[in-house]
Formats: sequence, structure tokens, C-alpha cells
Amino acid sequence: MKGYQQPGFEDRVAAAKRAKAEALEKLRAKPPVDEAELALRVERERAREAAAAEKRAAVRLAKEEALAAKAEQARLAAEAAEAARPKVLTPEEQKAARDARYAARKARKK
Repeated sequence: MKGYQQPGFEDRVAAAKRAKAEALEKLRAKPPVDEAELALRVERERAREAAAAEKRAAVRLAKEEALAAKAEQARLAAEAAEAARPKVLTPEEQKAARDARYAARKARKK
């Protein structure tokens, strides 16, 4: 029984040449693309790109709306915290409140 022989340089070159010729023949045998079919493909690609752009815009708009809603929530929370915080009276306001209580007490006694 004969052993395996590795192909020589000439054999490899010939195999590559055959493969190249077969690929070129296959390419030449392919029918040309019809102009109407090509226009249809281009139109489909444009429609696909437009749909993708519309989807990206919708996603961006949704993100912006969510961000605006979050900012509004933060603003409302800050307002609520400000309203819940006890008001610190100035010394003049404290004196006026004290005087009003004193006057009310005097009015009740009479």
C-alpha cells in the first residue's frame, strides 16, 4: 500500500488556478441584476433606514420625557421638603407674634 504524499508546489499552484477559474466561471454564469429589482432593493433599504431612524427618535424622545418627569418629581419633592421645613422666624417676627399673643390675652381678660 502506497503512503500519503504531500502535494508539491506545482500541484498547489495548479489547484489554486483551478479554484480561481471555477470561481470566475461561477461569477460569469450569474445572471445580471435587473434594474427594477435593484431599484426595489434600494427602496427597501431606504425604508428600513427610515424606520430605524424613526425608532431611534422615538427612543430618544421617551428618554427625554422620562428625564423631564424625573426632574419634575425632584422639583416637587424639593418644594414639599421646603414646605414641610419649619419656618424660622426673625427676631422682629417673634416680637410681633409675642405682642399679638399678649394683646389677645389682655382682650380675653376684659
